[in-house]
Order: sequence, then structure tokens, then C-alpha cells
Amino acid sequence: MDLVNHLEGRLLFAVPKKGRLQQSTLDLLSGSDIQFRREHRLDIALVKNHDLALIFLPAADIPTFVGEGRVDLGITGRDQVAEHEAVSPPTESAGVEEILDLGFGKCRLMVQVPEKGRIQAPEELVGGNIVTSFVGLTERYFARLEGVDAETLEGGELALKRRLKTRIRYVGGSVEAACALGVADGIVDLVESGETMKAAGLKAIDTVVDSTAVLIKSKKPSNQKLVDLITSRIKGVISAQKYVLCQYNIPREILPVAAKITPGKRAPTVTALDDADWVAVSSMVPKKDVATVMDELTDKGASDILVLGILNSRTE
Repeated sequence: MDLVNHLEGRLLFAVPKKGRLQQSTLDLLSGSDIQFRREHRLDIALVKNHDLALIFLPAADIPTFVGEGRVDLGITGRDQVAEHEAVSPPTESAGVEEILDLGFGKCRLMVQVPEKGRIQAPEELVGGNIVTSFVGLTERYFARLEGVDAETLEGGELALKRRLKTRIRYVGGSVEAACALGVADGIVDLVESGETMKAAGLKAIDTVVDSTAVLIKSKKPSNQKLVDLITSRIKGVISAQKYVLCQYNIPREILPVAAKITPGKRAPTVTALDDADWVAVSSMVPKKDVATVMDELTDKGASDILVLGILNSRTE
């Protein structure tokens, strides 16, 4: 099938083709009932149940395609959005709009130096050699340290590069090896767990950007109604991942106390039982708090406590 000629009339949705965000993104699409099959070695997949096509792109390229209006929606890291905007500042008609924090892929873009080296503060790197995959953000970071106003400087990125004392070089991968190889005095790279940083003998001395996966859209999407539908579905999946449904029976006289323990999103659902002195309660509870909630309910006299997973939801 000539997929390119089947894109007419479809909303284009860019997703990471590989890397740390891909699997969580695919799980999110599955939970949102976005049905597709990606053919081997193809970077375009037509969605079966919506006028939608998925475009598989490197996460770093997604803000560019969305920002230029070539693609309507995208999932990428906030770090990649910030890097894109550092190089290509948004205008009234171009650039991306962040719709939703997706809650996965948390990491930090950090300034790192050798653990056993002499450098202890980022100011000590001014005038040195820096290696990174995030040249735009790194140039603006060191511009602030050097007192250069990047926003008002005429001539764009090239002029900024000439004004900086710090020499910033681009490397596409294995950035953490640059110091050991003598290429750099410090690096600016993503830190997730910190294991790679420690293994490379590096330590972090400052944070440039806090990042997480985000849903973004172009400023002029081709089908705003479908954008709203997809956004609503994704919100539902994210909410479902954060909550569980807690159900239990409790004496009616203790209900006010129990309701404070499980207030739900608005209020708990209370159902009468055949025994007039007891009621059944159902309430959404944050997943991270569920063990404590069960302990408190038991202590107050609740029984038959059940915790059920939520596959999807529509909540505010």
C-alpha cells in the first residue's frame, strides 16, 4: 500500500520511533483504543478506528514537525520541546502548544563534570569545552552565566556562538564519554536514574531543564475536534493509572469518618445494604496511598475491603 497517498484527510500524530519514551507511548495509545498495525520498517501507520495516522519519528525531531504544522499532534520530551524553542523561538503562527504532561519519562538535563575533578560549580566551566546533544539549551545556559543577553542579540544562534567564551560542541550519542576522552571539561546530558552518570565517573552540578513526556499540538491543527477527542482519551488513561477503586462495607454510623478517608474525586458512592445498619462504599483512591487507606479503614471498622484496577476513566 502507498501509505503516503492515504494520509489525505487524516490527522497526523507523531510518536517516538525508538528510545526511552517509545514503549510507554505505545502503551498509552493502546489504552486510548487507538488501533493500528505498524508494518516492518515503515514509519507510517494508519489508525483503523479514526481518521488518524501515526508518524514514527526520532523524539528530537517531533517538535520541529509539529511546530512547522507538518504534523498535528506529537508525543516527545519536554527537553526536546525546550531545545527546539531555544533554536527556533515560537511565533504567533509557528511553534508548539503543550496540551498535557503525560507523567512518564521523567529526567533532567544536567551539567556534569568529572567526579574527581577540580570543577565544583558551573561558573568554573565558563571558557572551557562543553559537549552536548542539546546545543541550543546549552548555549543559552552559558550565555546567562557569561552575562550575554541571548534574547536581544541580533544574528541568531551563529552570533550567540561567536559571543560565547565557552566552546560548545555537538555529539549525537555517548556524550558521557567526552570527559574521559579529553574532549570536554564538562557535558550537558540527560540524567534519568543517574547510573550511567556514575558509571562514567561524573557528577551533576546544576540542572538546565526538568523533563517529562508531553503531548503537544501545532498551533493550527487540521482537525481540532479529533485533537480534543484523542486528548480526552489520553487524559482518561493517565487518570486511570493514578487511581484505583476502593470498595468496602462499613457501619452506617461510621460513614462520616470513612468518607473523610476516601473522599473520592467529588464524593464517595454510598449504597444501602439489606442490613440497615451497614452501607457499601465505593471511591477512587490514589494508587500510591491505597495501602495506608486500607489500614485506616480497617482501624475504623470497615470490612470486605476490595481494591480494583481502573482500565480507563473520564474524570476532571
